[in-house]
Amino acid sequence: MKPSDIARVQAYLRRLLGSERITLLAPARPGLSVEVSVQDEVIGTVHRDDEEGEVSYSVMLTVLEEDLPPASAPTPPARGRR
Repeated sequence: MKPSDIARVQAYLRRLLGSERITLLAPARPGLSVEVSVQDEVIGTVHRDDEEGEVSYSVMLTVLEEDLPPASAPTPPARGRR
């Protein structure tokens, strides 16, 4: 992706998700993925797709099991009145 593409997608994601902490990081070498980070944590990648003249950008977010809070016991369904 070109730097102008990265800046435009970053601005869109910040506006859409309501956070200025979202940053798109250009790859160190051509051909690698653009990374999406929140503060200093990389949370995914962005890929540009140009198919038949139509350009789109795909955002892939990765959530590691180790980053999730502990699982809580499921809440039983509410019982209706009779």
